[in-house]
Amino acid sequence: MKKTLIAGALACALAAAATLAADIQVNGTPISQTRIDAVTKMMNAQAQSQGQQADPRMPDMVKQQLITAEVLSQEAKREGIDKQADVRAEIDNAEAMTLANHLIQQYVAAHPVSDSDVKAEYDRLKAATPPKKSYHAQHILVKTEAEANAILSALKKGKPFAQLAKEKSLDPGSKATGGDLGWNDAETFVGPFGDALTKLAKGQITSKPVQTQYGWHIIKLDDVRTEAFPEMDALRPQLEQQLQSQHIEKYIADLKAKAKIQQ
Repeated sequence: MKKTLIAGALACALAAAATLAADIQVNGTPISQTRIDAVTKMMNAQAQSQGQQADPRMPDMVKQQLITAEVLSQEAKREGIDKQADVRAEIDNAEAMTLANHLIQQYVAAHPVSDSDVKAEYDRLKAATPPKKSYHAQHILVKTEAEANAILSALKKGKPFAQLAKEKSLDPGSKATGGDLGWNDAETFVGPFGDALTKLAKGQITSKPVQTQYGWHIIKLDDVRTEAFPEMDALRPQLEQQLQSQHIEKYIADLKAKAKIQQ
């Protein structure tokens, strides 16, 4: 008798557990736990991408949202909205895009970028990239060409460049440091300034004032160095993304080439 009671209690417990785990029903239409989990995962991922913690209430909130959506969806179908051409097109497009995105995700998972692919692309990029130079310069900025020529004359007479920059320069960013601009690529500067800078030898000062939209410059090149090409690990994320994009593009192109497309 006792065994029978225990077995009956166990059967009831299992039935109750099964009922709790069963799909939600809205007018007989199920909302599966898989759907709830999928939306919850997506919402938590969005929150984490924005630096927020996953909300433990999220599954219950998603459940209520899906119930609301299902109630509204059923009413829309009763009113024939799902048969309207523009709505049908929107539904079909959403289905196509969802399937396409998951196909690409599956392809990426099955075809990861290999280390040898990354190494080959790194070597190709390194060989194709000209050496990059960086320039350490000083400058003095004034309003007129006459002022700039006067500064050149003072420099020729031996007055220190840094002293003249502190006294005369209109550049608030470098005036206090004697016109020091630090290390920069030539492309950092406006065209005429960068062009003049790259023509100077180490320690040389421009023989003529250089005009830009900011005024007239006297430029001194303190030093120049060739920057080392970045190590492969520093470029790895960029290279992997680039190669993965190329693989995906080829995969899509191959599928389209095999497809019978009429336009």
